[in-house]
Amino acid sequence: MKSFLLCLFTASLLILGSASASAQTAPKTVIHVVTVKWKSTATPEQIQAALAGVQALPASFKGITRVWTKSIKVQGGVANAFVMEFASEDALKQYSGSDAQKAWYQVYLPIRESSTTFDITN
Repeated sequence: MKSFLLCLFTASLLILGSASASAQTAPKTVIHVVTVKWKSTATPEQIQAALAGVQALPASFKGITRVWTKSIKVQGGVANAFVMEFASEDALKQYSGSDAQKAWYQVYLPIRESSTTFDITN
């Protein structure tokens, strides 16, 4: 019985310690995942310009910390996916309608047929 209680106590400590460590390392940033289907009339140069525009966003909007634009595997009939990492939920809200977004949309929207977005955080 003593060994069982000792095992139970040890397991409880491990679980609590693991949960605490996980909470401490969980990022508070927001990942904005976008999947895109381009218009059939979009040229490779236009698509590259749109993706280059995503890469340039952190320089024009300080709330964007990182971007990923190289699609390795994309499913569901879309052509590309990209990710923007925002410093916080507030930064994501401030980006909507910002000058940086409006400037990038001038290149992106004319060639985008459809897109889906997913905003994810801890």
